[in-house]
Amino acid sequence: MLSYFQLLKTLGPMKNGALTAELSGNWRQGRTVYGGLTAALCYEAAQRDFADLPPLRSLQISFIGPVTDTPQITARRIRQGRNVTAVQSDMMIGEQTVATANMLFGQSRTSELSYDCPAPKASTPEGTESFFPAAAAAFLPAFTQNFDVHLIEGHRPISGAARGYMRTWARHKDVSSRVGLGSFIAIADVMPPAALPMFTKMGPVSSMNWQINILNHPCETEDGWWHIELDLTASKGGYSSQIMRYWNRAGVLCAEAVQSVTIFI
Repeated sequence: MLSYFQLLKTLGPMKNGALTAELSGNWRQGRTVYGGLTAALCYEAAQRDFADLPPLRSLQISFIGPVTDTPQITARRIRQGRNVTAVQSDMMIGEQTVATANMLFGQSRTSELSYDCPAPKASTPEGTESFFPAAAAAFLPAFTQNFDVHLIEGHRPISGAARGYMRTWARHKDVSSRVGLGSFIAIADVMPPAALPMFTKMGPVSSMNWQINILNHPCETEDGWWHIELDLTASKGGYSSQIMRYWNRAGVLCAEAVQSVTIFI
């Protein structure tokens, strides 16, 4: 088993210039690799290839195919603007593209507008119970063992709930893995799709794409705990859309995301 911090130590260049990483089984999600890790590795590749980048403002990733083997990751600078730099990272298995991430990095500017979305009230992580009950361990994706997740509000999957809504605390179990923006991206997709609490039976679901906007720099929190909210917007024809928000432990909104999910239930 490799933590996120340990996994980054295996991230190294190949002769063709691509990066590759040793992906251990504890990061699997069905027949692919956990989506948050896929996005984080695409970001890390951009950071390593272009050391002069300003802070990340937005990352949009398309999950094109399953990551079934050791991937190769390449990054290229698409445009260098006066304020914003666009970078694209591609993850490949052989000749097949399995994920593409488009990232926008931007310099901070002085603005007259400063507006925030404070966190809703929540019990402390220590005052909440685990989102993943021990009795369900055999049915959970392998990647969940890397994280502590506690339920604040809402329902777990397959609860027959009237609303697709969940709020949790989440952090990396490994203390060394709680540092850096890549670490945050790696945990930001830890929750199951917001539609799942409304079902009464399990079935396949798969993220198609994910856009996450980073709203606060530095993106960090106390003791690694992130306050995560998922809210189902709509689900029709086997596809759903959800909004995701991320506050640090001080209640500062650090990121917001939207995700499209395919549903086969």
